[in-house]
Amino acid sequence: MIFAIPKEDISKERSMKIIHCADIHLDSQMTANLDKVKAKERKHEILDTFLRMVDYAENNNIDAVIIAGDLFDTKSFSAGTRNSVVDAIVSHQDIAFYYLKGNHGGGDHFIDAIKEIPDNLHLFEESWKKYNLFEKEGKRITLSGIELSNDNISTVYSSLLLDPRDFNIVTMHGQISTYQVKTSPDNISLSDLRNKNIDYLALGHIHEYQEGSLPPRGKYCYCGCLEGRGFDECGKHGFVVLDIDEGDFTYNTEFIDFAKRHLYEIPVDISDCKTNADIRGKIDAAIGLQKSETKDLLKIVLTGDIEVDCEKNTEYLAKILLERFYFAKVKDKTKIAVDYNDYELDASLKGEFVRIVKGDESLTEEEKAEIIRCGFQALNGEDIEL
Repeated sequence: MIFAIPKEDISKERSMKIIHCADIHLDSQMTANLDKVKAKERKHEILDTFLRMVDYAENNNIDAVIIAGDLFDTKSFSAGTRNSVVDAIVSHQDIAFYYLKGNHGGGDHFIDAIKEIPDNLHLFEESWKKYNLFEKEGKRITLSGIELSNDNISTVYSSLLLDPRDFNIVTMHGQISTYQVKTSPDNISLSDLRNKNIDYLALGHIHEYQEGSLPPRGKYCYCGCLEGRGFDECGKHGFVVLDIDEGDFTYNTEFIDFAKRHLYEIPVDISDCKTNADIRGKIDAAIGLQKSETKDLLKIVLTGDIEVDCEKNTEYLAKILLERFYFAKVKDKTKIAVDYNDYELDASLKGEFVRIVKGDESLTEEEKAEIIRCGFQALNGEDIEL
C-alpha cells in the first residue's frame, strides 16, 4: 500500500515523520507496588499516554505510527480499552498505523474483536510484509515487518529481500543477540540482518531506549515503553520520532520523553547516620540530585554499614515520603557493623546479650548482627523491624 501525499505537497521539499513506539502493555494490572485505587489510576494513565501520543502525532505532522509489538499486556483487556484504541486510529485517518502484535498474546484477540479493520490500520503476518510509505520518481520509503514464530524461525532472515535504492525500515519484536538462536522465536540475530539494506530497524521487547549500529548503512533502535510500570523500568520513557528527508533519504531520530510519571530507584548510603532525622537528610539530598517531581514514584534503597543502635524506621521514612510523592517505599539493605570489643567488658544486659550471641557458632556474622539489632530494639522498648 502506498501512503498518499496530498498533490499540493508533491513539489515541495518535505520529510516523512514516523513515530516508533512499542511495549505499551495496555490494561496492565499495576498491583505490584500500588494499592487498588492507584493501580487502577495508573492503568488508566497508560491508556491516556497512548492516546496523548496519537494527539501528538496529529499536532506534529506525523505521517505514520509503528507499534512494534505488545500493545496489550495480556489476552485479557477491557472493551473500553479496545474501543479507545480503535477510536483513536479511526479518528486520525491522515495517520497510517502499522501494528506488529508481538509476543504477549493480546494482538490476535484485539484484531478478532474488531468487526472491521480501519483503512489506516495495517498489520503484519508470519511472512515478511512490505508497505510503501512513500514513492516518487522511483524512490521509495518502505516498511517491512514480520511476526516471529516457531514456524518461520528457519527462514526469517533468508526471506528478507530489500532494494538497496530504497530507504528501508524493518520492524520486529524480540531480544537482539549477536547470532541466531534457532530454538527461540523471540531471538533477533543482528549478524543475520547485516548487509540486508536496512536503514532503520524498529524494535520492540526491551522496555528502555537503546540504539546501536547495523552495518553497513543502518542502525537498530528499541524505543522502550511509554510508561514505566515497576522499579525495573526506571527513568525516562516515551517514543522515537524518525524524520526522513524525502529528497536524499538523510534522516535523524529523536527520543521523546513522554511518560506521565517517572520511577526512580535511589540508593542512599547512611553509614554515618545515627537517627531518623540524619537519614531523612541523606534521603532528601539524594532525591534533590535525582530531580524527582512530586508526581513520580520512588524506591529508596538504604545502604551502608550502620551501628547496631542506629535509629532507623523504614515505615516512618516511607510515610514522610508518601506525603510528598505519588508513591514511595523504603528498602533496607544496610548491614549492622558490630564491634564486639565495645561490649567485651560491658556489665549491662546489652553486653551480656551481645556476648551470648557472639558465642553462638551456629550463626553467621550477618545473622548475629541482625539478632543483636532486633534485641537492642526490644531492650529499648521499640517496635522490632524484621
